[in-house]
Amino acid sequence: MTTIYHNPRCSKSRQTLQLLLDNQIKPNIRLYLKDAPSTAELNTLVQQLNIKPQQLMRTKDALYKELALSETMSDDACIEVMHSHPALIERPIVIHNEQAKIGRPPENVLTLFN
Repeated sequence: MTTIYHNPRCSKSRQTLQLLLDNQIKPNIRLYLKDAPSTAELNTLVQQLNIKPQQLMRTKDALYKELALSETMSDDACIEVMHSHPALIERPIVIHNEQAKIGRPPENVLTLFN
């Protein structure tokens, strides 16, 4: 099963979804802004991406500055913030066979299917 953490208002997210569809991959679409991932799901996601939680955050987003967040936050604090404010999660993310890729650029996600 393939899942995309999708924000229809994001051009990269739309491009990534279209790229999947163009390659006959029909993902489960998770509208993560309406259905925020749990802290457990976020922990699994950073493991699947093989990154630190801070690397999953949109640090240039106005909300990041508004909340006075810092790059020195603990991993647990980052996970909590992304759970409470899913707009801070980098997008899009595609998960396939227990592995994940961020679709920036969208073509990154195709490596999951090779």
